[in-house]
Amino acid sequence: MRTTPEMELMLQGYGLTTAEILYRYPDHPHLLQTYVWQDYDLAPKFPILFRFLDFWTKKLDGPLHSVAYTHRRLIAPNEWRNVKGEIALH
Repeated sequence: MRTTPEMELMLQGYGLTTAEILYRYPDHPHLLQTYVWQDYDLAPKFPILFRFLDFWTKKLDGPLHSVAYTHRRLIAPNEWRNVKGEIALH
């Protein structure tokens, strides 16, 4: 069985980061729109999230209003164990 890149990231300490981004419409600055972003990132520095927000501020027209995020490690390296066996029933 081949490991997926997500599993490798989780074993390296990455966790799933979800950010709810509120931004203003360029033509109607009094209106707010929501964008949900999700990726694997490293807490507490969040380099991937900050790289995305940097891209947003430099390349996109809608100015950011606020960003709310949550981070959850789905698996830790000490929770992983290699099982070398299989039991087949029927």
